[in-house]
Amino acid sequence: MRIAINGFGRIGRTVLRQILTRPGDADIEVALINDIAPLDTCAYLFRYDSVFGPYPGTVTAAPGALDIDGRRIPVLSERDLGRLPLEGVDVVMDCTGTIKTRAQAQAGRDAGAANVLISGPCDEAEETLVLGANEDRLGSATLVSNASCTTNALAPLLKAIHAAHPIAQGHMTTIHCYTGSQPTVDAPRGDLARSRAAAVSMVPTTSSATRLLGTVLPALENRITGAAVRVPALSVSAIDAVLTFEGTLPDDPAGFLRRLAEASPVLGATDDPCVSTDMRARPESLVIALPETLAAGPRQLRIFGWYDNEWGFSARMIDMARLMAAR
Repeated sequence: MRIAINGFGRIGRTVLRQILTRPGDADIEVALINDIAPLDTCAYLFRYDSVFGPYPGTVTAAPGALDIDGRRIPVLSERDLGRLPLEGVDVVMDCTGTIKTRAQAQAGRDAGAANVLISGPCDEAEETLVLGANEDRLGSATLVSNASCTTNALAPLLKAIHAAHPIAQGHMTTIHCYTGSQPTVDAPRGDLARSRAAAVSMVPTTSSATRLLGTVLPALENRITGAAVRVPALSVSAIDAVLTFEGTLPDDPAGFLRRLAEASPVLGATDDPCVSTDMRARPESLVIALPETLAAGPRQLRIFGWYDNEWGFSARMIDMARLMAAR
């Protein structure tokens, strides 16, 4: 598979780190990277990462390229996706966070890429897909949104639960680490609460997963509400969900959740009393914290799970790109 990475921020760099360090991804060729930051800055931020630590190899900037472990990857600095030389590229991963319309995504196809995979919500994408939830809808779609990190954490869990024990309604709160959309000191943002300094306060806000869930899982549309609390943590987020079932709870709820995780390619589970840093660089979309499972009456269940919103989501970007390129 031949890919291009457009946008070398948190997700773009994490995708590349996984491609270069996971044995199963040795067959992926990175045709080019595109970012408007200076090349030396791109090299530095890939070499030294505040979340995942230094890259375990050699990284140097060459004229118009990054040399990583002796592998030369061309680096361009174009603001327009449509100006990139994408002929022969199976999938261009847009990791800029700026593509919101079909016309913007189509520019990647017009430049020669067979497929465009968007690392975030895009209402005008041909499909919004989440592995473990609705990837069977891929069909012939070439402009695909990989949804959001929280949707990737929640949708596969709810899909598996609902298939076995129908959900009547529920509420999800994501306890989410702060991100680059928040200021480090108080500064104006559209959302007043998110105008406050990210690393010193818990900030109640919204989650795009609430809206995307009905798109990904139509059977649960209007059944699940959601909210978010941004917290002063650098990485790893959590899902705290309370579900009410149409019938009674499954016997041994924790065992039921363990079996769901064992049967899923994207879910995990742990019996250990973990904290968020223990889940850094976990590749699963969600790791269910089984000791936190709590039955409240005959029909209501509380479920708690961890997800590395950068590493796990980037792993799904690679997996989804493989699906798209394999057609």
